[in-house]
Amino acid sequence: MGQVTFVEHDGTDHEVGIEEGASLMRHAVDNLVPGIDADCGGDASCGTCHVIVDQGWYDRTGSIGDDEQLMLDMTPERADTSRLACQIEVTEELDGLQVTLPEFQM
Repeated sequence: MGQVTFVEHDGTDHEVGIEEGASLMRHAVDNLVPGIDADCGGDASCGTCHVIVDQGWYDRTGSIGDDEQLMLDMTPERADTSRLACQIEVTEELDGLQVTLPEFQM
């Protein structure tokens, strides 16, 4: 089984086993990763699951939809590789993915 790694803003790592087909947000919430609030439950309507994807993985996380783009545009800590974790479907192809959590969510 593969894994993904969430890195808190202070450098604390959380390695989580991959559950094929679940969103990256679901992986964080189900494994009690701090810093992912997921207030809307995965509808890309709150921006509280903002993550910054490592550059080498960004192209593998899929395309950004209009709703996600709108939410990211309002995110103060947005980076070039920002995504909403609720919009990333985790597959075995993302084994080894590392994302960084901003200090604050919206």
